[in-house]
Amino acid sequence: MKILALERENPVGEKKEIQPFLREEALAVWRLTQAGQMREIYFNAERHTAVIMLEAEGKSEAEKLLGELPLVREGFIHFELIPLAPYDGYARLFATKN
Repeated sequence: MKILALERENPVGEKKEIQPFLREEALAVWRLTQAGQMREIYFNAERHTAVIMLEAEGKSEAEKLLGELPLVREGFIHFELIPLAPYDGYARLFATKN
């Protein structure tokens, strides 16, 4: 299942120094990408927050995967998870009128 993950910052993160964790974060992202679990990652151009496309069995697996990220583990960020389903609107193109 494809899951869209949107980064949200935690207020507690403002009180800690984030810099020591950024290299470890990039390495963790690289590992998830190489494992095929993180399919795409971008930054929101206006907020500089991560937008991630995950491949997971469901939300609980996605939460577990993202929980491995150092910035999540240290409380700097969390993610809003949005499970995605295929667009089925094309069926309207071929529906017969009654």
